[in-house]
Formats: sequence, structure tokens, C-alpha cells
Amino acid sequence: MRAVIQRVKRASVSVDGKIVSSIEEGLLVLLCVCEDDTDRDLEYLTKKIAHMRIFSDENGKFNLSVKDIGGSCLIISQITLAADTKKGNRPSYFYAAEPQKAQQLYQRFAELMQNKHNIPTKTGVFAAHMEVNLLNDGPVTIYIDSKENLQ
Repeated sequence: MRAVIQRVKRASVSVDGKIVSSIEEGLLVLLCVCEDDTDRDLEYLTKKIAHMRIFSDENGKFNLSVKDIGGSCLIISQITLAADTKKGNRPSYFYAAEPQKAQQLYQRFAELMQNKHNIPTKTGVFAAHMEVNLLNDGPVTIYIDSKENLQ
């Protein structure tokens, strides 16, 4: 499971010109479910993101998590994080999970963030063409691959 995490002042996602979800201060998470992802990847990544200290405390140090600041998460499905660009000029997405599995784990990811980690969480529309609007704070952008950390 791969994620790009962006600390935001605000973020929204639109489909067909209509905003379907928006958040104020918190995290925008671009999430890619890969073919070999399991519940272990899901548990690891939701816990890591929920507790990642990338918000500043009163001294300007990254000591606070999205939970600590009372922030929200906006989770967007992002198959292109599975891109293999080693050959040619057209990326291959062979490593991405099949749509049914990807959608199931994507939805469970959002549910865990909301219900287990108690972070107000919204989502985009799975497999839709979306327009994401954000105000990146910092900018702070972090990439996590569960496979690189679960060895």
C-alpha cells in the first residue's frame, strides 16, 4: 500500500464540477492499493498516518499528529502511485490491485481512520475522474510504502 500524505490548510475533491468532499486543516492522503496488500498493510499504514507527527507545536517543532490538532483526513484513491516507469514512456500499473480489492481496502482504510483512530475522515469517489484542490501547508509532503516498512 502506498500513500502520499500532504499536510493541508484545506482540501476538496470534485467530480463533474461538483465538490463531493472537503476538509479544513489536516491531511490529504493519496492512497494506492497494491496487488499484494493485506490487512497487515492496512493496519500499519492507518496507524502510521494517524500518529505521524508532522504538525508544529508552539515551538515550531513537528511534534503533533493530525489527531493532536483535531484535524481531518481526505482520502483519495490514486492508482498512479503504482506506476512502473522502468520501460518505455507509458507507465505500467501491473502492481496495482484489481478494482474490487482496491475499492474494498480503500473503504476500509477510511473506516479505520474514522472509527479506530477517531479522525474525521472523508473520501473522494473511487475510480472517478476527480479534481483535487488543496492548500499545502509547509509544504509538507511525505511518501510511505508499507512494503518498505513491513519487512
